[in-house]
Amino acid sequence: MRGMTIGKMANAAGVHLETVRYYERIGLMPEPGRTASGYRSYGVEHARRLSFIRRARELGFGTEEIRALLNLAKPGRASCAEVRALTVTHLDDVRAKISDLRRLERILAGTVDQCCGAETPACPVLDMLSDS
Repeated sequence: MRGMTIGKMANAAGVHLETVRYYERIGLMPEPGRTASGYRSYGVEHARRLSFIRRARELGFGTEEIRALLNLAKPGRASCAEVRALTVTHLDDVRAKISDLRRLERILAGTVDQCCGAETPACPVLDMLSDS
């Protein structure tokens, strides 16, 4: 089977080709083979790995978490307990961010409610932002 170009693989995975290069630089993606003319040539395993990384990023996993998941996904290495522990930690982080965003929403909504929108020098939103 003939390999894919970086553009075709990136397009198939729904990422920009610079993203693929970045993942190669930081070691999330293995270096591909090269054609006789020096072009990168990606295989099916590269495409699967890139899709895995993209899905993990969509779920908010960071680079090091993805690196750990990729290591756990290697044949013979998978440990559901380790994957679960990593995912539970990530879930706790997501829940904390949601809590922070809800608090932020309440603060902003309360401030906006105080703003009458008139052309006066007093502005509750600016006052809130100016408070230290």
